[in-house]
Amino acid sequence: MEVVTGALPSVITKLGDLLVGEYNLQKGVKGEIRFLQAELESMKGALEKVSSTPADQLDIQDKIWARDLRELSYDIEDNIDTFMVRVKGNEQAKLQGMKKFIDRSVGLFRKAKIRRGIAAEIKNIKIRVEEVAKRHDRYKISSDVAKPVKIDPRLFTRYTEVREHVGVDEARDELIKTLEEQNEASMHQHGKIVSIVGFGGLGKTTLANVVYEKIKAQFDCCAFVSVSQTPDMKKLFKGLLNDLGKNTNEELLDEERLIRGLREFLQDKRYFVVIDDLWDIPVWKMVRCALPDNVVGYTIIATTRKSDVAELAGIVYKLRPLSLNNSRKLLYRRIFGSKNKEKSEEEEEKKCPDEQLAEVSDKILNKCSGVPLAIITMASLLACKARNKMEWYEVYNSIGTGLKNNLDVENMRKILSFSYYELPCHLRTCLLYLSMFPEDFEIKKDCLICMWVAEGFIQHENSGRSLFELGESYFNELINRSMIQPSYSFEDTIYGCHIHDMVLDHIRSLSSEENFVTVLTDIGGTSPHNKIRRMSLQNAKESHVMAQATRSLQHARSVVIFTSIIAQVPTPGSYRVLRVLELSHCNVSQDNSLKGLGNLYHLRYLGLRRMGISQVPEEIGNLQFLQTLDVWDNKISSLPSSVVQLRNLMCLHIDRSTRVPNGIGKQLGQLTELRRLWIRWDEWNDKMLESLGKLQKIQELKILGNYSQRNIGGLDSWVAPRHLRDLRTQSSCWFSTLPDWENPLVLVDLTSLSIAVRELHQVDLEILGRLPALRSLGLEVHNKNIGVLHAFIGAGSFPCLVLCNLWRFGWPVVFEQGAMPRLREIWFLSSYVMRASEVACSGGGLNLGLGNLPSLQSVHVYLLSEGASKEEADKACAALRDAAEMHPNKPRHAIRFVQDD
Repeated sequence: MEVVTGALPSVITKLGDLLVGEYNLQKGVKGEIRFLQAELESMKGALEKVSSTPADQLDIQDKIWARDLRELSYDIEDNIDTFMVRVKGNEQAKLQGMKKFIDRSVGLFRKAKIRRGIAAEIKNIKIRVEEVAKRHDRYKISSDVAKPVKIDPRLFTRYTEVREHVGVDEARDELIKTLEEQNEASMHQHGKIVSIVGFGGLGKTTLANVVYEKIKAQFDCCAFVSVSQTPDMKKLFKGLLNDLGKNTNEELLDEERLIRGLREFLQDKRYFVVIDDLWDIPVWKMVRCALPDNVVGYTIIATTRKSDVAELAGIVYKLRPLSLNNSRKLLYRRIFGSKNKEKSEEEEEKKCPDEQLAEVSDKILNKCSGVPLAIITMASLLACKARNKMEWYEVYNSIGTGLKNNLDVENMRKILSFSYYELPCHLRTCLLYLSMFPEDFEIKKDCLICMWVAEGFIQHENSGRSLFELGESYFNELINRSMIQPSYSFEDTIYGCHIHDMVLDHIRSLSSEENFVTVLTDIGGTSPHNKIRRMSLQNAKESHVMAQATRSLQHARSVVIFTSIIAQVPTPGSYRVLRVLELSHCNVSQDNSLKGLGNLYHLRYLGLRRMGISQVPEEIGNLQFLQTLDVWDNKISSLPSSVVQLRNLMCLHIDRSTRVPNGIGKQLGQLTELRRLWIRWDEWNDKMLESLGKLQKIQELKILGNYSQRNIGGLDSWVAPRHLRDLRTQSSCWFSTLPDWENPLVLVDLTSLSIAVRELHQVDLEILGRLPALRSLGLEVHNKNIGVLHAFIGAGSFPCLVLCNLWRFGWPVVFEQGAMPRLREIWFLSSYVMRASEVACSGGGLNLGLGNLPSLQSVHVYLLSEGASKEEADKACAALRDAAEMHPNKPRHAIRFVQDD
């Protein structure tokens, strides 16, 4: 059973907000609020301690207390938010008519009434908080009861018969080769250190053990020790000494004397040590301090689930999942055994002993994704079933929706829990939120972070970073800890993640037990509680599921619907305290499915991407707290004018077919919280540029124009903020020359740039080439007659660039040795890359230096004729094809001659 802190962190902050500002609460009420703050702060600390304890080790009364407190925290926050909205809310927008004076008088009366209501509510909350505390103390049972000894399920891995290991030989030989290569590269250090990193259950301990058994005879002494999440360092060092062959019976030895003893004992010995399941950097530094660098030689292998620990420890060996063939072999061997000894291993791995089960077993293996622990767990379930296709499909359908109780399943969950309970509370909450998403779903990073922010999972800290930047650090830390797997774009940037089905099943089980997330599907999902706090509707087309989804949503904070085709989404107006509404990809039949949207006063995140809608309700202006509005890829011709009232917007996504309302050019500057803006403008004016200049927090700016009316205006007077990461204006507007702010000392975070300039010079290319983080470059140039014969990309330029798009260059571009070392794909679109006449005059070719691009995989060139003959153009294309075909990587290439328009 998972115990999270509920809404306590944000409740404590909001109670503080009630003490200041325009709320004008009475002194007595403020006193009670201060009492609540102190009481809830103490309860939060206790709850964090409880939440760090695995569920099977918790006292039942602690579980009940934690559940009650968490549910109470949600109710408190709902009431506080409702009060804040009623005081602030949308009233300012209403005080503008002819009856302004009367409306204001009525408004003041209403506010007084609202304040009396919150005063009564605060008293009621205080009574409930005191009752929760008293109940916990009233039924507290003495903990002096013998608890069963817990066995670490990872111990079984080390003592599994070697013949039961599958697919480990290749990894073993590869790791030993890595150790040998490192030895040759670092002879002066006399030592080799390799860290094995990977997801829990991937087989890190198994691999370390088989390598240990294979090479330990080469050393004077060896040790294999496991590190717990909260290690006893004295016990760990004593274990090392015992394994290495030096017994110590001195009970009073402190850590310093143990370290000194280890160093003295190993100083003149060739030693081999495996440090298994390392969790954090300070522990590694302490262990490393005890293992000396000596002239005789040593080998150390560390295993860990955390990338940063692995990188610090030594040369990183990333353990890969099993291949499909090895996965089959492991599954079949566990279920059917190896009855036919005459069959070769190759035959064993290719064919299921029972042909009717081959298809379903492959489906199950796809869900396991090559993780040995998951395969073994599935095998233990299937071995207890009749060898019947229907029963095996029942097991397959149970993956991700709640596996049945089984010893191997429990062991797998315990192993996953080691990583889970090691997370700080805020990361556990963020991870649990991923149970909102279906199996095999690719989760977009930016959308997920915006949802976390909207839910209040990310709290301000004194680091100067925005909530979104803090959310990015949370996301990266979950990747670092191997809890989620990153999805990479072509430019090698992380744009999303996916979560292993076994991890999803685990966190979904935790979320369901504690009413964190309710999942509804046609095939079951999780059981809904009386109060649904978060609902995920997945693949639900049956009417009874839709009916169930519309009930008990008064307390829902997130509603996410993944059903592709539905006649009507649950009426938005019924969600009283909703923060997140994600309807993207729901192909609704009518625009009035969004009826009541303007009543969602608490809404922070609204996802309406690819819904097939043609309009957004005018009432969207009521959503004063809205932070994210995504209406990308719809049939919306224009946004309503009320969108300019959304002063807390951080992300606004509209596509090329959607016009912005009149006046947004003037009003845009008032949306000062914007971090991401994708917008279409058909014409420029000074007001638009002035407003754009006020968006000092903008990190991603994409300005769309009409392709038939390109270069609609100039950006010369705009100065980009220092923290800009992504700028794309190439098809809509232009700069006269490369702006001064395009400086590698200023735009240190810029990863993607796509712009058009009237003039570009060699020095400009050198400036762009020094941008330290740039991975994608799109550059359109209009100066084809300025006397430049060549443009050179020099050595060391564009160190991180992966994708390059050069458009309408009027002269050839030559790549020198050492330029663009990571470039994989280059496009010369409608470009005068090589003037055909120059090719003819130079005897058939101009060396562009494509061979100097070591990572090149793809070349696309489209040449305009510019009056050259077909023969000359053919020579130009042939010269470029020859250059591409001679490249060591044999990159894909498309080189074409295009007639002038």
